[in-house]
Amino acid sequence: MRLSHNMIFKNNLNSILNSQQEVNKSMQQVNTQKRVLTASDDPSAMARSLLYSDKIQTNEQYTKNLTMLKSRLDTQEGVLDNIKDSLTRSIELTVNAGNGSLTAPDKAALSEELESIQTAVLELMNSKTEDGRYIFSGYQDNTKTYDYDSANKRYTYAGDQGQHKIKVAEGVEIKSSDNGYDVFESVEQRLNVASNTATVGAGGITSADVYVKEQGPFDIFHKANYNPDPTAPANANQYQLQLNGATAPASYQLVQVATGTVMETGSYTENNITVAGMEFSFSGSAAPTDTITFDLAAPKKDNVLNTLENLINAVQDPNLSDKDYRQQLADAMTGLENAKNRVSQIQSGLGGRMNTATRITEANTDLDINNKIARADLIELDMAEAITELTKHETQLQASQATYGRLSNLSLLDFIR
Repeated sequence: MRLSHNMIFKNNLNSILNSQQEVNKSMQQVNTQKRVLTASDDPSAMARSLLYSDKIQTNEQYTKNLTMLKSRLDTQEGVLDNIKDSLTRSIELTVNAGNGSLTAPDKAALSEELESIQTAVLELMNSKTEDGRYIFSGYQDNTKTYDYDSANKRYTYAGDQGQHKIKVAEGVEIKSSDNGYDVFESVEQRLNVASNTATVGAGGITSADVYVKEQGPFDIFHKANYNPDPTAPANANQYQLQLNGATAPASYQLVQVATGTVMETGSYTENNITVAGMEFSFSGSAAPTDTITFDLAAPKKDNVLNTLENLINAVQDPNLSDKDYRQQLADAMTGLENAKNRVSQIQSGLGGRMNTATRITEANTDLDINNKIARADLIELDMAEAITELTKHETQLQASQATYGRLSNLSLLDFIR
């Protein structure tokens, strides 16, 4: 083999370049603290580390989603707290409105405060999220939740029954808001008779009325006997108080008109009869077969804004009879109490969702740590080993450079000597 000057230079140069490449790679590993810099360094480890990186990025997005979810749930919780406080005050005012010694100025002041509460509750029910969307409008969150319909003189719900959800983990979605239909429109109102003016039969009774006086017994009677079937006969919820004024004492029986079933019997001595929580009052003298006919009203639901509207109108109306005024107060009390309880139920559900979000946050944090540890084991660097390798490659480079410097000064005559 011929040993040429060019070969000597070439071999030494290659040795120096290879050593420099190893030093550069080692320095890059130390600087980035990564063992695997390119897929060619360890294809299997790189492929698996990319999978872990995807999981870590997905988990970061879930963390952002959880932050948004908690913010929106906190906002809704604050709104509902304020609504409940307003309803509590409304209930106190309703009790006060039943004070028979109130003067007209007293009632004016009371109705003014109720109007202020109604305005505040309306604003709260139309609350928005941080990005300007209505909290309680469901999927129609660009539409104002509640507005006043001046034609019908009622507050109406403009949203839908949709519920926004936020994905916070693989296969896990949590409601970020509640729609107004579920929160405010699903409030049960007081069970009642269809009309306080009863129908009298041909006899000695000239007129009659019926009012619910004891709500508990009436609720039991209504729930046990009201027929909600829309295909039922027209008189399915019609009842008669059949009176016999010829007996001593006078007697009555409460009969279901459609079936003729006798629900209750008893006797009376005056023109006021209390049956199943209802008080019947009549004018005239009952004949042996007199009747007072009435219908049970269908159960209904309404929002608290309309409940407050009816209450305000009743307080402001000086022409209402005492009986009708008391009925309006009873309606308002039941509606407000049920609205407050409904808000409490929604808050309970909110609390459950917030607890779930907290647990998922903790689980996601643990998962994130595990994924980062697994990725580190695959591609990250053992610093002690890496510095040792760097030192070794630097030593090799220095040796190659020193050798090259000495050999570059030699000639063939040096080898012949």
